[in-house]
Amino acid sequence: MASGSMSYKTEIGLALFLAVAITVAIVAGRSAPKPVSEDQPPSTLLTGPGGTKAAYEVLARLGVAEERLRRPLFDLMRDARHRPALLVVVAPPLGLEPAELDQVVDFVRGGGEVVAASRGGGLTLCFGWEATRNFVRFEAESLRVLPPRPGLALPRVLTYLRPVRDSAAGDSAAPRARSRSPIERLQTLRKETRCGGLSPATTDTLLTTRDGRPVILQLRYVGGGGLTLVADAGYFRNRAWRESDVPQLLVPLLTPRRRGRVSWDEYHHGNGEDVSLTAAVIRWLRGTPLGWALLQLAALALVGLATLAVRFGPARGVIERRRRSPLEHLEALAAGLESAVGGGVDTAVALTVGGLRRRLSRAGYVPRGEIGPWLATLELALPTVRGRRAVRRLQEVITQPGGAERVLAAAQAVEDVWEDLRPPATRAAS
Repeated sequence: MASGSMSYKTEIGLALFLAVAITVAIVAGRSAPKPVSEDQPPSTLLTGPGGTKAAYEVLARLGVAEERLRRPLFDLMRDARHRPALLVVVAPPLGLEPAELDQVVDFVRGGGEVVAASRGGGLTLCFGWEATRNFVRFEAESLRVLPPRPGLALPRVLTYLRPVRDSAAGDSAAPRARSRSPIERLQTLRKETRCGGLSPATTDTLLTTRDGRPVILQLRYVGGGGLTLVADAGYFRNRAWRESDVPQLLVPLLTPRRRGRVSWDEYHHGNGEDVSLTAAVIRWLRGTPLGWALLQLAALALVGLATLAVRFGPARGVIERRRRSPLEHLEALAAGLESAVGGGVDTAVALTVGGLRRRLSRAGYVPRGEIGPWLATLELALPTVRGRRAVRRLQEVITQPGGAERVLAAAQAVEDVWEDLRPPATRAAS
């Protein structure tokens, strides 16, 4: 019983040690510095420094109704019930289709508002502007901006806005590209779409660089619609919203002027409605603190199952096997010796008494000497009357003649002596 309890303690201690070690390793891995990637798509689903979830959550805390648009813009004007008040398109990697550009143009013509960052999936070019990087000696160089009011700390920009009609003349400093010029692309868009069919009533420059290059423009149209162009998509990233005063500049621009919700385009970031449930669950597990906690608990559970599957220590028997009692052994021995030829009874009695003498000796073997004096000494050493009577019966069996009944009588007397001499703990354990 003691060895079993010790094995349980060993198993529990080892399981606890493994659980603590894995927990420490996971926490150390989570707290270790990881390389920061700024090349993430500016999606409202991403919490890293390159995502735009901070802007989405800030507007939500301010009480602005929002949604993540996971479908294409083909029904932007056709579905009046789901039409937003403000559409935000932040530098998606996928460009808008010609039919989607037509829907956005009609949306602005009908009084809707649009915020487009960088190229905006083609929206910036569709409305006659180009987001151009600042190249100096064939290398991109950031530009300092002029805050609209004193004390506003804004990050530097790599991109500024330029009218498409001026883009071809000013591209000499930029490296030559094999793609078509912005003017050629705009001409193609005007042939395939309704781009260029609107002329802004007013153009307000909200942010410029130190040398006067526009960074944020706000275009207003006759029907009440508006278009806000932000040259650098970095102003929407989580890092800029945490480390600068960009929220004070962009929150008024992201708040719709008329009643309605703000729709953040996620479809052109690759987050459409056709995303599988498995991919969505994996993304949630990897991108949220609660998901990481569930993954850690699952890992600990697997380790616990693996620990319980291995048994430490000796195997425990589950089938009880009852051995024959000493009396049954003696009766079988007596029966065998009774059938032997010549002197079988005396031999059986001598072996029975010799077995008792051997079991009571400290050395574990039958000592030399006469049995009579040893039985007399044993009678004096027994604590109970029952034991002393059994020794006297055993003396009578040895000294008196008789047949096979002597063997059975000797076996019963030996069993009584042994039962009388055994400790109570051993007797209970049997």
